[in-house]
Amino acid sequence: MYYKAPDNSVHFLDSSEHEYLLPDGSVAITDTEAEALHPQPAELTYAQKRAAEYPPMTDYLDGVVKGDQAQIDAYINACQAVKNKYPKI
Repeated sequence: MYYKAPDNSVHFLDSSEHEYLLPDGSVAITDTEAEALHPQPAELTYAQKRAAEYPPMTDYLDGVVKGDQAQIDAYINACQAVKNKYPKI
């Protein structure tokens, strides 16, 4: 069950026997009300989107160590594709 504290924070308890743990003045609310009080996740920045999709740097370093120019070029091309997908704004 969800509870709303006086500061609008939302708390969840699976049993009413632990209500003593809630801040004073907390009231039971519905699931829908709890969802409305939860902050929406912020839109990811282009940098965060890029970071999630870049290939691992170990791919590049492995190519350098082996002297494999094709592997190095593939890494650079993959990075450039991510940069093009998520341009700086």
